[in-house]
Amino acid sequence: MPKQLDFIASRVTEGKMTRREFMGRAAALGVSAAMASTMFADAARAAGPVRGGTIKIGCSGGESSNTLDPALVASEVPLNVLRHWGDTLVQVSPTGEIVPRLAESIESTPDAKTWRFKIRKGVEFHNGKTMTADDVLKTIQRHSDEKATSGALGIVKGIESMKVDGDVFSVTLSTPNADLPYLLGDYHLVIQPNGGVDDPAAGIGTGAYTVAINEPGVRHGFTKWANDWDSDRGYADSSEILVINDATARTAALQSGQVHMINRVDPKIAKLLGRAPNLDVRNVSGRGHYVFIMRIETAPFDNNDLRMALKLSINRQEMVDKILRGYGGVGNDIPINASYPLFDDSLAQREYDPALAAEYYKKSGHDGSPIILRTADGAFPGAVDAAALFQQSAQAAGIPLEIKREPNDGYWSEVWNKQPFCASYWGGRPVQDQMYSTAYLSTADWNDTQFKRPDFDALLLQAKAELDLGKRKALYSEMAGILHNEGGLICPMFNDFIDAVSNKVGGYDSDPNGELMNSFAGVKCWLT
Repeated sequence: MPKQLDFIASRVTEGKMTRREFMGRAAALGVSAAMASTMFADAARAAGPVRGGTIKIGCSGGESSNTLDPALVASEVPLNVLRHWGDTLVQVSPTGEIVPRLAESIESTPDAKTWRFKIRKGVEFHNGKTMTADDVLKTIQRHSDEKATSGALGIVKGIESMKVDGDVFSVTLSTPNADLPYLLGDYHLVIQPNGGVDDPAAGIGTGAYTVAINEPGVRHGFTKWANDWDSDRGYADSSEILVINDATARTAALQSGQVHMINRVDPKIAKLLGRAPNLDVRNVSGRGHYVFIMRIETAPFDNNDLRMALKLSINRQEMVDKILRGYGGVGNDIPINASYPLFDDSLAQREYDPALAAEYYKKSGHDGSPIILRTADGAFPGAVDAAALFQQSAQAAGIPLEIKREPNDGYWSEVWNKQPFCASYWGGRPVQDQMYSTAYLSTADWNDTQFKRPDFDALLLQAKAELDLGKRKALYSEMAGILHNEGGLICPMFNDFIDAVSNKVGGYDSDPNGELMNSFAGVKCWLT
């Protein structure tokens, strides 16, 4: 029988047998439906990309206020949307290498202060206009303007000047930075016609798909772009993203076949879901972290003794055990873990210490009024339960933490980066410079803790210019110590990215840079 199975599997791989035919032949050989389905999926994947059909994604992290403006992308649904229609100069591979995209080659001066990006020729925008180096220049200029309120503002602040010479886009930095290509791979920096200045939310780019349906908070639809410059993507004729913020509804949509893949599988059900026929649960560890953020310019969080009391009153290991269920690890109140280059593991792990937390709370002089922590189901998987655990552990230290549950819709526009204390998440960034520049540089638009320290900024600028890796690591370690002891970040855990995928999907490859293949699944996968 094994030889017969091998034979019919080879027919699938050769494209000479349909799923229906394979399932029938396998059943006749006494193979269970679940095993046959897995065998078919494996054989179909081996056959390589298949074109056609509609890939459907059930995705958490969308709301009615979402926009197509790349500068304002702040959660998972708009990021997945952006990946469909836009391209950046470079991308970061799952193994951390820079991959040229709209820039076909990159070079720099020996001191890493001036960088030249040769722009790919023959690339067409969805409006029919040919992309040029000037479009690249205008794009970076727009994100450098504070009026654009771009999430990339912090990482383009170090640019001293930019220019175009033929098909070459050049950048000169105020201080050298060996990591600049990583920074320009930031997803906000999608290249748009004339930089998006005319209409930043037009949804016109150079990506594999054009925007056909845009219903924020509900669904987004895409049609294959006939003139796509990259033939190794966009295998489906169309793609659709359904906004399903509720974890139970999202899982049900996958199990019923309404969608082919989902993000943010609840760790509580991940192992059970993985045993379901026709589905695979894919998890990968990386740089993502679930957090509680205090805006330190707002009372009572402008008091570092109170911030320290809260940091000491959270039981990190309990939270990892009960919320992540083994799909992640303990955090240490910095946004960096061992998956980053130049990580320093000598920083002592902060432990739960209710007695010491009580001392700091008393020292802070807080008046005893409720400390409001805002959260929502969509803040991160298990966020409401995590907040409840935080409340319980803080109570043991005499800290009056009060939980306010907010609606999912509007959370990222009305709560995050606005309210004094809330639950949030970060997907992380490929290198420390990018993470710190995006969220902890004083001038960064996404500085959601309002951490503004001239000495920290100076260390960051010094680290950018330092080409000696040992010295750079020492600078990063000093920065981590400042943030650990005086910042507004409470980082109890680093999470795995957990997706679930139908066996009808081919080409899925987990990426530690983010969930759903760093949000490229709809573009890079195909239907078998």
